[in-house]
Amino acid sequence: MNFRRGSSREEPEINLIPLIDLFLVIIIFLMVTTTYSKYAQLQITLPTADADRNTQRPATIDVAISSDGRYAIDGTPVSFRDVDALAGALESAAHARKDPVVVIAADAQSTTQSVVNVMQAARQAQISQITFATQTTTGK
Repeated sequence: MNFRRGSSREEPEINLIPLIDLFLVIIIFLMVTTTYSKYAQLQITLPTADADRNTQRPATIDVAISSDGRYAIDGTPVSFRDVDALAGALESAAHARKDPVVVIAADAQSTTQSVVNVMQAARQAQISQITFATQTTTGK
């Protein structure tokens, strides 16, 4: 029984307002959760110097650390009991030098704690300048 025989059927209508609301919420969510990476780089021109290289080297204290944790200060082996003993050895090495620089030459297989021990001993010996020795590899 078709009671609507003469009337035309209405086409279904898609309501776009909820769809627009949904897209707006998704866009806001994406904007809030996205991380923005900004790579800033300064274009600078470094000054040049025509002077000769400094021929005076600072007074250095060479500290070598082997892969098994042995220490040597200026080529002399030092027995490591604790950081205080290492600090005393650094103080005696720095006694005759003015503003010494501790150069740490650690083996690639040495522990990080060995390097930290030298840095802590240098701080206790009140030596503020510390640097690391590296080895360059030649390309073949």
